[in-house]
Amino acid sequence: MSSIEEETRPLLGVGEGTKQKKSTPLPKLQIAILMLLQLSEPITSHCIFPFINQLISELDITGGDAKKVGYYAGLIESIFFATEALFVFQWSRLSDHIGRKPVLLIGIGGCCLSMICFGLSKTFITLVLSRSLVGMLNGNTGVMKSMMGELTDSTNIAQGFAWIPVSWSVGVTIGPTIGGQLAKPHDRWPNVFTHPFWIEYPYFLPCAAAALFSAFCFVITVLFLKETVKKRRPSSESGLTVPGEDEGPPPLRSVLTRPVVLSIANYGVLALVEIAFLVLMPLFLSTPIALGGLGLKPPTIGAILGTLGIADGILQALFFARLIDAWGPKRVFQLGLSMFAPLYALYPLMNLYARVHGITWVVWMMVGVQQLLLVIMDMSFGAIFLFITSSVPDSRLLGATNGVAQVVAAVVRAIGPAASTSLFATSLERNWLGGYGVYAILIPFSVILSIVSTLLPREMWPKPGEERERAD
Repeated sequence: MSSIEEETRPLLGVGEGTKQKKSTPLPKLQIAILMLLQLSEPITSHCIFPFINQLISELDITGGDAKKVGYYAGLIESIFFATEALFVFQWSRLSDHIGRKPVLLIGIGGCCLSMICFGLSKTFITLVLSRSLVGMLNGNTGVMKSMMGELTDSTNIAQGFAWIPVSWSVGVTIGPTIGGQLAKPHDRWPNVFTHPFWIEYPYFLPCAAAALFSAFCFVITVLFLKETVKKRRPSSESGLTVPGEDEGPPPLRSVLTRPVVLSIANYGVLALVEIAFLVLMPLFLSTPIALGGLGLKPPTIGAILGTLGIADGILQALFFARLIDAWGPKRVFQLGLSMFAPLYALYPLMNLYARVHGITWVVWMMVGVQQLLLVIMDMSFGAIFLFITSSVPDSRLLGATNGVAQVVAAVVRAIGPAASTSLFATSLERNWLGGYGVYAILIPFSVILSIVSTLLPREMWPKPGEERERAD
């Protein structure tokens, strides 16, 4: 079997349930570059979290009402996913034709340009346009998962996909740290950042740092990343195009098989409840205690989010593949989904305690418990990626399938932040359950949505015809 053929086998043979083979060594350099690209995504998206609420309050669009910050912060966080939903499928589908590498370069270039524009924005509309730009140009998430499927086989795909949440977690560590520590440099280091520019654009430095990292990733990708999509090539004897995968992709309607639809539906559920929770975190941490939060400053918020990323990355690297081998992807996925109810419940518990006793070690202990539950929850992403990859009926449809998955995820992630933060703000304004009504809605909502996970198979999807072969 050629190396190219070996790279494409996992798309049809993941989770076969047959006798285990010796694990194939991962192509370390290529996966390292892929994870470097993956790293840029959370750095770009999460570096704004520690200061976004403060930035919104300084734009004077809330009329001085701190309760309304959540509406506008949620819109900023949603707009990226809304524009991504319009374009991500086209990017993923295009990568099946022209290759993964060109699409990845366009996406990483979009991240760089968007962050520069965001840091220079002085109005709410320019913030919205900056986030729209990166959503429009960025199809990298689906394309990177397609490349991971092409770089691995059935013996090492769990190990390969285990690195995706690890890389994301490292980015989630770096991004908020950059945003929390580098925001308003003139106020923190007045003797160093003396130019009036840093007063006029107090949030440019963290955005520029994120953009610089994206530029670095762009250069590394150009120089060292190898293309994984095979091109048409003529037969050496006849000059005719070799049939098979090089003939072009099958009809798009062939993507929507039952395994694909069920896998993507579960991914959509996970993406929705996860983003609804995560956007509440910086809002809750920054909101004054009297209004339902903890009243923390951006550096502290950045440290909390950064610590979460470190813990997540370490535990994912150590335990994800082992849990998949021991429990199977379905149980790992369902375990992650079950974490959302206690995760949401900890928000009002922390605020109730802080109202009476202030920010003491008990509050920090609850913050730590919440972070541990988040790490367990995050393993469900690696599990559902395995289901999506193994559900693909034809290797030529891998990019299209991941594109559909990312469209669904982008749509729900566009809805989630605005809905979640608006519920938070509305609960405060209308005093629903003392301001805690948002959690009374989101907890049962997450439990009900998790029912769709029962439709997944215990192991990954078999390739076409395999079930019949086993029966024989």
